[in-house]
Parts: sequence; C-alpha cells; structure tokens
Amino acid sequence: MSQPPAPSAQVTAAEISRIAGVTRATVSNWRRRHEDFPEPSGGTESSPLYDLESVRAWLASRGHASAATPSEELRTTLRLHAHGGGGTSDLLLLVLAAAGRSPEELTAATQLPDADLAARAQRDAASTADAVPAAETVRFETGDAAVLRALYACVRDEGGQAALGVLAERELEDSAASGAYQTPAPLADLLARLIPGSPARVLDAACGSGTLLAAAARRGARELYGQDTLPVQARRSAVSLMLTAPEATVAVHAADSLRADAFPGLDADAVLCNPPFGVRDWGHDELVYDPRWAYGVPPRAESELAWVQHALAHLTPGGYAALLLPPATAGRASGRRVRAELVRGGALRAVIALPVGAAVPLHVGLQIWVLQRPEPGGPERKSVLFVDTAADAATAAGRGGTAATARTRGASRSASPDWAGITARALGAWRAFTESPDTYEGEPGVAHAAGVVDLLDDVVDLTPARLVRASRAEVDPAELSVEAATTRRNLAEAAKSLARTAGQEGWSAAGASAREWRTATASDLSRGGALTLLRTLPDSVRNRGQAASGGDGRPETRAVLTGSDIATGSGPTGEPMGLYDDTAPVIAVGDVLVRAVASTDGPMARVAGEEDAGALPGPQVHLFRPDPARLDAWFLAGFLGAEENIAGASTGSTALTVIPGRLRVPLLPLQEQRRYGEAFRHVHALRAEAQRATRLAEETARLLSGGLTGGQLLPLGA
Repeated sequence: MSQPPAPSAQVTAAEISRIAGVTRATVSNWRRRHEDFPEPSGGTESSPLYDLESVRAWLASRGHASAATPSEELRTTLRLHAHGGGGTSDLLLLVLAAAGRSPEELTAATQLPDADLAARAQRDAASTADAVPAAETVRFETGDAAVLRALYACVRDEGGQAALGVLAERELEDSAASGAYQTPAPLADLLARLIPGSPARVLDAACGSGTLLAAAARRGARELYGQDTLPVQARRSAVSLMLTAPEATVAVHAADSLRADAFPGLDADAVLCNPPFGVRDWGHDELVYDPRWAYGVPPRAESELAWVQHALAHLTPGGYAALLLPPATAGRASGRRVRAELVRGGALRAVIALPVGAAVPLHVGLQIWVLQRPEPGGPERKSVLFVDTAADAATAAGRGGTAATARTRGASRSASPDWAGITARALGAWRAFTESPDTYEGEPGVAHAAGVVDLLDDVVDLTPARLVRASRAEVDPAELSVEAATTRRNLAEAAKSLARTAGQEGWSAAGASAREWRTATASDLSRGGALTLLRTLPDSVRNRGQAASGGDGRPETRAVLTGSDIATGSGPTGEPMGLYDDTAPVIAVGDVLVRAVASTDGPMARVAGEEDAGALPGPQVHLFRPDPARLDAWFLAGFLGAEENIAGASTGSTALTVIPGRLRVPLLPLQEQRRYGEAFRHVHALRAEAQRATRLAEETARLLSGGLTGGQLLPLGA
C-alpha cells in the first residue's frame, strides 16, 4: 500500500476554520495579525491554499487542538497519505474487521507502535478478504500507521458506516466516477415497504451503496444479492450490508447487470432498484434477442424499460419489484409498445409520483413503478393504481387521511421532503388497492385506479398526475364548499393572530456598534456540565439491527422528530424503521433540537415542548439537554440556530453537515440569558404564526381553485 512520500495536502481557509473549530473570520484575523502564519502554497490570491502540515504545526504551537471529528480526521489523513494501486479495498476490509471489535480493542490498536499496528491491521483485514468483490491482496506497512490509527478511531467513535462513507467518497473522487448517488433512507424504506409480505430473497441489480438492500434487511430479508457497474460501489455495498445485517447472506458482484448478469439463475422474492437514468449505451444492439424482453425489445432510448424487464425476469411468479424511474418513462413515445404490454399482461401494478426534490436529480419529480410477475393461471389484472404523493397533504387529511398526514399539512412544500406524508399517502393507497383492486374507489386528487382498457390508447401515458387529476370530478360539491368555508375562516383568524404577534416589541437598538460576545463551544459547555449532547443513534452500527419490535414504552412505539419537523414547525412525524434500540435518547420538555443538515429553509433549532416529549430524535437531529440552573433553553436555541453559527460549525460542499460540538454560545449570566430567551421565544411564536397563516392561505387557494376548475364551485352570479 505504501509509496514514496507525497507532498502535504493543501487546505482552504474554510477547511482551516473547521480543523481549528473557529469561524472563517477568525482565520482571516490570524492571517492579518500573525506574521508567522503560513504563507499560501497554492491557489489564487482570492482563494489561497495552505500546506496542511504547516497549518497544523502553527495551530499546535498556539495550543489549538484539532476540533475535527474522527471521520474528518480520517478524511484529512487519507488526503495526506499516498496509497497504492489497490485503492481503498484493503481499508474497506479493515472497516469490516474493526466493526467486530470492542471499543477497548480498537483503542488498544491505536496505541500500538507503527510496525505492530500495520501487522495487526493486515491480520484483521485478511480475515475478511473473501467478503469484498475484487479486493486486492492486503498489504499494510509502517508508513500506513497514521491512516490505520485514524480508521480504527473513526470506527470506534462513529461506527463502521461513517468510516465506510469516507473511504467510498475518496475512491469515487479518485476514479472520477459520476452519477453515483445514494438513495435517501426514507425513500429506500418506502420502496421496501411497497413489497407485500416478508420476502426472504431480495435482489438489487444496481445496488450502489446498498441502501435499498439494507432497507429490505430491516424488513426481514435474509438473502441479499447486489450488483453494480462501479467496483467501488460494489465493495462498499458488500461491507455496508455485512455491517447492517450481520445475520444475512450477502452476495455482491461488480459488473454491468444488463450486459453481464451475475445472477442468471436467481429467482428472487422481490427486486428493489434505483437504476441509472438516460443511458443510451446500455447494450441495445447486442441484447436485441435477449430472453428477458418478454414485453418487447426496449428501444435504444429506453434503458429504463430494460431495467424493468430485467427485474421481472428475476422474480418468482407472484413476486414484486419496486423501481425508481424518471417521469419520462411513463409517457415517452418510443416506449409506448412496451408500456402497453406491461399493462396488458398485468405486470404493472402501480405508478407512484414523488414530489420534486425527493431524490437526485432533485429538479425532477421521480416515480416508483411497482410490478408483479404474473402467475400462470393467476387472477386477471383489470386495473392499475396511480398515486400522486406530491398532492397537498391536506387533500388526504380532508378526505379521511391519517392523523400523521393531517399533522403535516403544507410540509410537502418544504425543501426537505415530507417523508411521513409521502409514505402515508403511498402506502395507504397501495394497501387499500391490493386488498380489493376491483372495488378500490381511490382518493380524489390523490389516488385513482384506472382500468386496463382505458389505459391502452394511442399513447399509453402512465403519468399519475394526469390520471389522478381526472378523478377530482368525483368530489361532492356541498362537501367541498363547507371545507373551503371552514378553511377560509381559519385563515382569517390566523391573519389576526399574526398581526397581534407582529405588533409586539421585545428589543431595542444596541447603540453605535454591535455587541461583541465571549463565547464557548458546545463541546466546552458539555465538558463543564452545563449541557449534555446526546447521540441520536446507538454508538455502534451493530446495534442498528437490534431494534425493539413493540411493547409499552419501547422505541418502536414512539414517533420520531425529524429535521423536516423542525423546519416546518410540525410535531414528530417520523417512524423508527428499525434504527433505534432501547438505549436511544428520548426527547424531554426543554431539550434543544438542532437540524444536522444546514439549510435556510425554516428554523435550524427549537426548544422541545409537550408535543415533542417522549419522541425519539431523528438521525438528522442533534439533541442538546441544558442544565436549567446554568443555561436558558430558549437562549441556547436562539444562538445555536443562528445562521452565522451554523455556517461556522458546518462541513461539506453540497450538503453542509453541522458538527454540534463546534456550535458557539455566548457566556452570559443566567438572568441575562432569560431576557434573550424571551426575545427568541417571541421570534419563534412570530414564525409559527406566519407558517400557519401561509399554510392556510395556500390550502384555501387550492380548495377554491380546484373547486372552480372542477365544477364543484360556481362564481357568484353564475
């Protein structure tokens, strides 16, 4: 693995601020005030780069210990380290081995001399060599000790999945691979839950990092088969699945599933897949006579229909598949004949439209296709279900939707998808349809079962929004009129309440200049006992499969407060979905909750109230528990959620992840904290009233507009 020493990595000013745990403004001050601050070693005048080792030495000389998390330390150490042609395969093996060790064993490994550490790591990695596709022979040497220590520490403190993500991120960068995007966990769980029953054998023919197979494992699958074109993704998926589902049989291969199917004889109980979109060179010419094309040869521009038929070919009769596809697949002219055969043959059971932003590409509203391989002599399929989960949650709530759906009215318009509402609408309609497909009545504006004969026209357009909109004429005019009048009255009351709240004043100008603060980090306050920072998940990824399954007070009976709930001001709407065990922290009144992904869409922090008490903090939520004798909760929430504070404590390029220990809080007497706390409480109330009024205004406009265009309401004088 070792090569001749490489030059030190170069870092930006922003990266220096993250390493030191300070703001970028502080780094700028250092550059101006300290003559011995390292000179730029690259970059441009406006965006200079600095030698990382020189920066570290300068920080150490002034007593600045690194504030980087273990995963960031691993990422930085990898940048400094020159590794051989085997890439990170050997380190992936080491992650798998290290995840099976106790924290004490991992700590002991980090304390070994360099030569002994390399020998220990080589033995550990070699013990799992058969688990990773196309892994190279493991070779660790003394020069690898820094990386090995960082990796062991990362697995010990943050779990194997965190270390795995850093390694995969590095190798994807090195291979210049593009188009490798992870399926969001809530979406993966939705796809898995759309498969009826408890399938034991599940295939993902474009498995990526293994998110869909992990979701299947959480629902009881015990044989997991995956294939991916990118070797790094196949290797990452294999290790990730073994960490997530240690009891399952895992087989992952690196190859093109359409051209070189690694499981030609496999009949799976279920197929889950998020295949690549818009690929023209998928093998059309060489696969034209392939026996998988039972519903017609996919056109050259329709690689998605090749993946659909590949999935059907791998199912046992009666087995189900759920695929995530671009919306063009439902209506593109070139795919009309194949779509018609899928409908006519009873293979297509449902098309579910997702809102824009649910998954990459974020500007497109993707669709889930649910398919079933027909059984010889099985029942005739007379209809196909269409669901539009992008429809306003209020539609479902007003037509008998769940309490969870009603609780999240308007949240679907948030930049963070309302996964609770999306899941409720999709699963509610799908389960009702599968129980009685011939008598299913649907939900106006949300779900509709279209007859096969009606779908087989000249275009065979399977776009859910088009078919669901056509069902709105079924709404009763009197019912819609009453609902619109009630919503309009609620809007008028909300507008008055907003005006009253906005009219209250609780602040004054600071004077000629802004007040300056002496601050401490959340980590410092935690060490001093002023607050407790609670982890939202069990310490070890191995515990993720040990979720409680029910019973009074057990985690599976509790709701989960998500980052989207904080942004939209709703109550807890998430579901545990097997991510928690009985050691998971429970939210109490007065806790401060901070979103883990930085965004300007809604508030970043809030104080837990009675409606939040007893819920579990979601994976994207940090929980701070202040000592009320030393910290005021509203004061803490106001400063933790400040835009500049969040920016200074975040890391990443596209998605900014908040490092909770870096957030800073002014050091003020408790009495003064309470004055600030009251001001922040007022700001929170103002925002909540504004959000409520906005949601009601949008709902009123939607009801009136839909009623006028649907014929249920008439303008005055008509």
